[in-house]
Amino acid sequence: MVLATDPYVWGTGRRKTAVARVRIKAGTGNVTVNGKAMGDYFNTKAQIETVRGPLIATESNERYDIWVNVNGGGMDGQAGAVRMGLARCLVTDNPPTEAVLREKGYLTRDSRMVERKKPGLHKARKASQYSKR
Repeated sequence: MVLATDPYVWGTGRRKTAVARVRIKAGTGNVTVNGKAMGDYFNTKAQIETVRGPLIATESNERYDIWVNVNGGGMDGQAGAVRMGLARCLVTDNPPTEAVLREKGYLTRDSRMVERKKPGLHKARKASQYSKR
């Protein structure tokens, strides 16, 4: 339950098996992921650009302080989950930005998941090498 006096805006993002709970508040642009600075948590420039995508698209790079709790999956999946959660927060806080974020695909859930392993196979589709003789 979110109180009317709550200064934070919440959003949830998912990607593969990663789940991110994002909280934003008017501020100076600090981003904290699992208690660390974003540059310390995400290793590559591509992951940082993925997370910053919604902020750049809505030109609100320095307007919010952002806190993220993310778990599950790998680093790229977590970056995608944070991006979606952040985009949802921005839409809740400023509804006119929805058109821009939806056009860029930041509000669309990527439904691709790992295919399950089948019996008799090594992985989902990898079978033993066929021997003719």
